Amino acid sequence: MTLQFPPAGTNQTQLIEGPAGAIEALLASPRQPAWGSCLICHPHPLYGGAMSNKVVYSLASAAGQAGLHTLRFNFRGVGRSAGRHDEGRGEADDAIWLAEQMRAALPADMPLVLAGFSFGAFVVLKAAARVQPAALMQVAPPFAATRDIYVLDDGALPQPRCPWRVIHSRDDDTVSYDETVAALTAYKPGPQLITVDGAGHFFHGRLSEVAEAFNGLLTEIAPPA
Repeated sequence: MTLQFPPAGTNQTQLIEGPAGAIEALLASPRQPAWGSCLICHPHPLYGGAMSNKVVYSLASAAGQAGLHTLRFNFRGVGRSAGRHDEGRGEADDAIWLAEQMRAALPADMPLVLAGFSFGAFVVLKAAARVQPAALMQVAPPFAATRDIYVLDDGALPQPRCPWRVIHSRDDDTVSYDETVAALTAYKPGPQLITVDGAGHFFHGRLSEVAEAFNGLLTEIAPPA
């Protein structure tokens, strides 16, 4: 099925043919005229991650309210998406594929933003090297635990060439905050790091802070009012 965004103010689930078969995606269009688009990736599929995750929903909602078309999707083997978990390799391929489909379906001058949570934040950083997004948003990105698959085929860490923001809680017991901070020092320039306390990994009761951080990034690239 060819990717097609729904009418303004509505959303629609679609099955999109991808590199490993069908990809289940939820596409949404803002109420106001769109000025950009956003692809959002969910947390680890082997630990319950899906596009319905509340952090992913919050990222999509913030992007939609800011005036972006949004697409969130289930990774391989989740929901109605075909294929099997591929440790970030195939998942990045799917994200790149969908980004290309989004660009083909929308005006050529419309900026594309990548956003992801946890494992999804890892995937969008890998994809960013190929997609070259207008901005990159990561929530609690893992680094050390996935170092062996975090590099590109040539062994180089992908360096985003766009405004880039990371939000992470200091008390995250799933993805080490200290390891994230240490890993980010390898990037020149690095992202804007927003540190919070007491939000854990899933930002229970603190989703507004995720949305606020993302809104700040989107404001940087939004066209003049």
